[in-house]
Amino acid sequence: MKKGIFLAVFAAALYAVNAPLSKVLLAYLPPTLTAGFLYLGAGLGMALIALVEKVTKRKRTEATLTKKEFPFVVAMILLDIAAPICLLFGLRATTAANASLLNNFEIVATALIALVFFKERVSFRLWLGIGFVTLSCALLSFEDISVLRFSYGSALILLACVCWGMENNCTRKISLKDPLQIVLLKGVFSGLGSVVIGLLAGERITVLWSVFAVLCVGFVAYGLSIFFYVHAQRLLGAARTSAYYAIAPFIGAFLSLLVFQQIPHYTYFIALGVMGIGAWLCANDEPLLKKSKRNPSSHGNPIE
Repeated sequence: MKKGIFLAVFAAALYAVNAPLSKVLLAYLPPTLTAGFLYLGAGLGMALIALVEKVTKRKRTEATLTKKEFPFVVAMILLDIAAPICLLFGLRATTAANASLLNNFEIVATALIALVFFKERVSFRLWLGIGFVTLSCALLSFEDISVLRFSYGSALILLACVCWGMENNCTRKISLKDPLQIVLLKGVFSGLGSVVIGLLAGERITVLWSVFAVLCVGFVAYGLSIFFYVHAQRLLGAARTSAYYAIAPFIGAFLSLLVFQQIPHYTYFIALGVMGIGAWLCANDEPLLKKSKRNPSSHGNPIE
């Protein structure tokens, strides 16, 4: 269990660089192409790791994907095309700090989808944490609380979180398979899909170095992060892995404040506090943890 927690937190730290660095790079590359190259960076990075393993003759004992997992693989790729595109268009219309915290809505989406469609148990503490996270997202989603003016940028980021919540659960169904193979498929096909959509929509590359910068960010924030996230899901299940992964938005928010040096509205700090309570409740879901230790099938059957 401790290993799963470490892997989930490490994956979160790697993903945290995504929002601030992507916000910077959006000044040089259009959103859909940026989304595509982020995932291509992940795929190419994993391909390089696979090549190194082959050259060093490292023996792999991971199970490969079969036709049985094909529907989940297709859904995973399609959702990984939609989610980053929504995120990056949302980033254009809101601050990177706001976007980082809003990413925690992925906990809500993942847990509810895991409950409804995949029958994972959700304890009272986790429900309470989900409530706090949702309240914080609502505070962050309004540009001006006094007139209740909703930010469409925040709405797009929340939509991205719903897509990733669905994708997390699809990935959970194939998490016992080779993580390297999973990330390769995610990166190459989701990346190419987004690049094609971007080019068809009229987006063009104007600054060549930005492509290589985005590829590097994609390798770290999507490739390595997903690689370790899949390993964590094997040990914790989709809902709990997403809960521990909740540290990513706080790291991302801190980095965003450092990079852009903008003091947010006071409601941001209220939302930050509420989000912190929600994330703590989710990550310290002891009743669910004890139940899982007694009976693995009581939490979505972590080993299927």
